[in-house]
Amino acid sequence: MSIYDIQVNAINGKTLDMSIYLGKVLLIVNTASMCSYSRQFAGLQKLYESHSEQGFEILGFPCNQFNEKEPRENSEVQEYCERNFGVTFPLLEKVDVRGQAAHPLFQFLTKQAPFQGFDIRNSNGEWMQKFLQENYPDIYAGDGIKWNFTKFLIDRNGQVHDRYETSTEPFEIQSAIEALLLK
Repeated sequence: MSIYDIQVNAINGKTLDMSIYLGKVLLIVNTASMCSYSRQFAGLQKLYESHSEQGFEILGFPCNQFNEKEPRENSEVQEYCERNFGVTFPLLEKVDVRGQAAHPLFQFLTKQAPFQGFDIRNSNGEWMQKFLQENYPDIYAGDGIKWNFTKFLIDRNGQVHDRYETSTEPFEIQSAIEALLLK
């Protein structure tokens, strides 16, 4: 199985084959517009604007699994993100990203890129690790998505290049994106 065998739904409910992204560098992100990390939408949009003409695509998947930070309906999510963050990259239908009901795409991604821990050399990573260990040890355990704004960087062949946790800001992955775009 490859990423291109998976189907997703656009935010309007239309079914899409991931194969439409064949040959592109992808950044797949689970999002939540009411999360304190929603500030990352601006950085994601900047990456998208800087690199979309080179074959880079961001796919945002709203998710309400972490402290219910995405309670809105799909159309409301899209409108809110466009209005408040200037988002023009594709947002897809709201999904679960962990547990028994996790969307097949996120099941695939977490198998390909297991959790490697938070970067505790920076205060955001250290805080996130402590927060989850103390408050949500069940979420911290295992390889599942830990929180909103987990990012998966996919190369042009559909292979998971790397996984970046919530505390990794979009600008921190720019050089990895640029390297993949040159291949």
